[in-house]
Amino acid sequence: MKNSRTGAVGSRIDGRIGGAVDRGAAVRFTFDGVPVTAYAGESVAAALFAAGIRDLRKSPRAGTPRGMFCLMGICQECVVWIDGRRRPACQAAVREGLAARSGTIDGPES
Repeated sequence: MKNSRTGAVGSRIDGRIGGAVDRGAAVRFTFDGVPVTAYAGESVAAALFAAGIRDLRKSPRAGTPRGMFCLMGICQECVVWIDGRRRPACQAAVREGLAARSGTIDGPES
């Protein structure tokens, strides 16, 4: 379906708040080598959450799982490695072929 406001082609789904929601085109990326389907315009964090992935990295001290917290780039809890660079998943937009990895703040997990 074509978005009348932006001209982008994507799918339209029913949302719980405010009626229908316009989504961008479907894109695929990987997280720790696992394919994830997302929609253009979503953050990596939102796409991972929608895919049921909650553990994004390990605590450098205790090794316990860490995930999303503030979702606005302040807390650094959702830091992942994207294309070899450390980035907050909530601040990185998905794109076709993006490669994201979990890890500590020191480096990606092997």
